Amino acid sequence: MSPSLLDALAAARPRVVDLAQPLRDGMPCSPTHPGFHLALARRHGDVARPDGMTGAHELLVLGGHVGTHMDALSHVAVDGRFHGGAPAVVENGRYRSHGIDEVAPLVCRGVLVDVPARRGVARLAPGEPVTAEDLADSDIREGDVVLIRTGWAQLWEDASAYVGGESGVPGLTADGAEQLAAAGVAAVGADTIALEHIPAGAGLARLPVHRILLHEHGINLIEVLNLEPLAETGAREFLFVGAPLPVVGATGAPIRPLALVERG
Repeated sequence: MSPSLLDALAAARPRVVDLAQPLRDGMPCSPTHPGFHLALARRHGDVARPDGMTGAHELLVLGGHVGTHMDALSHVAVDGRFHGGAPAVVENGRYRSHGIDEVAPLVCRGVLVDVPARRGVARLAPGEPVTAEDLADSDIREGDVVLIRTGWAQLWEDASAYVGGESGVPGLTADGAEQLAAAGVAAVGADTIALEHIPAGAGLARLPVHRILLHEHGINLIEVLNLEPLAETGAREFLFVGAPLPVVGATGAPIRPLALVERG
């Protein structure tokens, strides 16, 4: 009998690296999206049971594009149409098609493009572009999830610096996006708010990478990743596992991606 998938996984003993940022009040958030808030709706002791056991629960309020999240294809429309030409029609308060609930769970090869390591720095400078040339040395194949590290997660505790409203944010340029689309990747992720190159003072007025990947090629984006622990392993290839919350008709939703890395 051939070994089962579970046997093979147990034999490999991969290291599991969490790529998500923690969700908490005051966390960095794009100024165009509602932030994250948690409130305890019931605390221990509010209702007493005869056996002494109590329960507690909370109310969560957050935008679909807050924290580590995936963009649905409905996040971007051009002239009122989504990827493939479908009209951006709202029904019952949500988009009729191209919502995040249509994204299948991802279990596939992942590739880390560690741009600071390539350039010999700890972190890219504000507004620094990541171009097609930066992707050239990576073995990127059809169906991969490609994660681009800028080192920006190092600024996570400083919300203003992380958002980079005036200073700009490093990220992927249009030529890099075209190269990834030509390779046929399944998704593209990064450790910044918007994934793409945001020059100083430019804000979010123009997002060509979103248009290229989401609208023109139907490739989902994953933003606000924590790629520091993955970079520390030295791995550039890994098993990527991730699935966004299936919120019907939503333009984005939280995702908790994992990288399964071969132990050295």
